[in-house]
Amino acid sequence: MKVRVEIDTKTFIRFWLVIAVLLLAAKAIEVAMPALLVLGVAFFLAMALNRPVTALANILPGKSRIGGTAIAFILVVGFVGTFLSFVVPPIIEQTIHVVESLPSFVDKVQTQWSGLNKLVEHYGLQSQVNQALDTVRNNATDWAAHLGTNIISSVGSLFSFMTAMFLILVLSFLMLVEAPRWLSLLWSVYNDQDKMKAHKKLVGRMYNVVTGYVTGQLAVSGIDAFFAGVTVYILSFIFNFPANLALPTAAIAFVLSLIPMFGATIGGILICLLLAFSSITASLIFAVYFVIYQQIENNFIAPTVQSKTVELSALAVLGSVTVGLYLFGVAGGIISIPVAGCIKVLLEEYFDRSNKKSKKESDGPLHKLVKKVQETT
Repeated sequence: MKVRVEIDTKTFIRFWLVIAVLLLAAKAIEVAMPALLVLGVAFFLAMALNRPVTALANILPGKSRIGGTAIAFILVVGFVGTFLSFVVPPIIEQTIHVVESLPSFVDKVQTQWSGLNKLVEHYGLQSQVNQALDTVRNNATDWAAHLGTNIISSVGSLFSFMTAMFLILVLSFLMLVEAPRWLSLLWSVYNDQDKMKAHKKLVGRMYNVVTGYVTGQLAVSGIDAFFAGVTVYILSFIFNFPANLALPTAAIAFVLSLIPMFGATIGGILICLLLAFSSITASLIFAVYFVIYQQIENNFIAPTVQSKTVELSALAVLGSVTVGLYLFGVAGGIISIPVAGCIKVLLEEYFDRSNKKSKKESDGPLHKLVKKVQETT
């Protein structure tokens, strides 16, 4: 049996026009992804600073929103600038030290780990291991030989990063200053006061989710960075390596622990590798400390600080973080959970309204009449 489907020309053209528009929209989003990422980070920064800015504005004469925003940004930029001035020089110094000592480190490992050498010889892997070690040694030597070019490339990347940070700060500043006016304009559009109050309540719930999560995550990351830095600082006196490694350690721990689920683990591995080039024993001790601290953080610190502000399941958290990392990188991983929390609030509101609407329809006159007829029969 053959079925013939007839489609008129107008429907055929509309279908392919919709497909073309969707493809163009996807391409436009891909091209504009860096700009969208800057806007997204600026938006979340503005939401995180809104409460401190509001508190400062209420203290100032005339309740100046611009003055409160300026003071908040001066404090934030001053703190970040001071912190970077202590962190960047040790990172550069340690990077050069690692590159210079990597060939000798590889030779030391190759000669001292006799047990590993016996295992390699037993399974006939000596040629592959030698090739891998030679590759590491040659790459390190080549990197050191082209150190000037690498520094210029790093400076270019740093300039791009600083430009993006400047845009984020300016956009956040303008968002904080103009937010009350835009919100007043938005709520003035409504003619239905009940709908306006409902939407205002919904926006407030989403705002509480984002600010609660951001504040809590910053606190957890700050505690993690503090104890990691103190631990490395104490180990520097015991194993005689530079004490200024504590600041890069704190920076790595703080930034990567902002990524939920596995960010802190990545940070711990990087810190252990950083310490391994100065002292293997110190690296192992830090690894033991890190495992113990993560148990304390996951079971006591994080639940106490976050206080269930997002209320997402483990699957939803992992899924949102994965999508955020693949789409937007590290910044996407950081903002993925509050975005998922806002989506959860929207879905809850939608289903709540749908249930109320269904209940209202079920209580209508027609439904009551049908119910009475069913009861009499």
